[in-house]
Parts: sequence; structure tokens; C-alpha cells
Amino acid sequence: MRWSEIETVPCPVAQAMAVIGDSWTVLILRDALRGATKFDEFQTATRASRATLSERLSHLVEHGVMEKVQYEAHPPRHEYRLTPRGRALQPVLMMLSHWSETHLPVKTRSTGRRHTTCGHKFSPMVTCSECGEAVTPETVSYDRTRIDAKG
Repeated sequence: MRWSEIETVPCPVAQAMAVIGDSWTVLILRDALRGATKFDEFQTATRASRATLSERLSHLVEHGVMEKVQYEAHPPRHEYRLTPRGRALQPVLMMLSHWSETHLPVKTRSTGRRHTTCGHKFSPMVTCSECGEAVTPETVSYDRTRIDAKG
């Protein structure tokens, strides 16, 4: 299978990867979640080529993760804003960052996350929506039913 065909795989992880599964795209999302909206801001932060950045931003707009909004008419200039679908990726990127800080050799500083409601620094965690307990690999089971590619 080719990467361009990943969206045809009937799996939620594959479907998500079809939208955000590219390193440039993840970095764009990181910067958008930190407040970047303009093409030049994304290019400075990611160091992606103009062509790569343009392609990835268009892909995110196409998939409803970002919206392209004109903010100047002459010359036409646009900014890229996260949609609710895009903002919903914040916990995903936060967990990815925490995983890196925890499991990879130290190459960057910790993000120093602070919960604005209580003011404390915290480590992100997944909890069960029903009982509130922490969810870990040891406390999760998966339905082994498989959907075949033909539907």
C-alpha cells in the first residue's frame, strides 16, 4: 500500500494519519496551537520550504482542520486559523510532547505546562470518561473485531 492510500484503511488511527500524519503538518499544528496564523510565522517556526508549507496548509484547510481567511485585499494576504476540529488536536500534540520529554534523550527543554484553572504544572494523562481513573496500556482492552477492507 502507498501512503497516499492510507485514508482507505478502515481504522481510526489510519484515518487520522491521513490528515495529520506528516511531520511538517504536526509542526504546523504545534505552531497554530501556540498562536501562529500567518504563512511567514509558520515558515520561520518550521523552516519548511514555501512549497511544502503551502501544500500542508492547503491539506489542513481541505480537511477542515484550519480555515484560510483573507485579512488584506491589496495584495491579497491570508491567515490560517484553527477550526474546532483543529483545536481538538491540542491534547494529541500535548501527549506527543509529553511522550518525547519522557522517553527520548533530552534534546529540548520541557514545555512547562501549567493548568490555568488551578495554576499547577502538570503531566497530561488520559482518564476514563466513566469512572475517572487513569487509563494506561495495562488497563485497556480492544475489541478484536476486524473490519475487512471491502466493508
